[in-house]
Amino acid sequence: MTTTTQTTDPRPLYDGALAWALGLVRGVRTDQLTLPTPCSEFDVRALLAHLVATPQRAAAVGRGEDPFSVPSSAPQPPGDDWAGAYAEAVDVVRAVWRDPELLDRPVRAPFGQVPGRAALMAYTSETLVHGWDLAVATGRPAEADPAIVEPVLAAMQRFLPAEPRGGRVPFEAPVPPRDGAGPTERLANWCGRATP
Repeated sequence: MTTTTQTTDPRPLYDGALAWALGLVRGVRTDQLTLPTPCSEFDVRALLAHLVATPQRAAAVGRGEDPFSVPSSAPQPPGDDWAGAYAEAVDVVRAVWRDPELLDRPVRAPFGQVPGRAALMAYTSETLVHGWDLAVATGRPAEADPAIVEPVLAAMQRFLPAEPRGGRVPFEAPVPPRDGAGPTERLANWCGRATP
């Protein structure tokens, strides 16, 4: 991690990413739940289940719990109310990470023990990338606010090297961005997503 990453408060970035993703989740129609997504292992319903689990796991990390105590996909909510489930998870994770002392406290993330701010930056990236997946899959605008995405992209390009990928590094190789790609698309590309 660089000095910038070590001193940046990622909570406003995470908050913005969560708000953007929540808007996307709220816009999903029932007839879109079985559509494929750029994340080949997920259709839209499975992606929503993973999106809900992501802030649940980030909250567990902030509470000092084992991140793997939270499944990587949430159970289907009654009535397919993914927006309600995601909004609830967002409220919980925001409350957990309100304490600024968490930013410098070592936490156990799925990828190892790191300062809280590093874990939260990784969850911000995951939220943005899966938000991009959801937007692309459902035909919605797929760019979040560049002021949120640019610092996350820069941090991930430093924190997540281009090589090696696969195995213990659960990302595909970076995909060269297309001309004119916005920062959210470039972040998704860096994390191994091909633009459809």
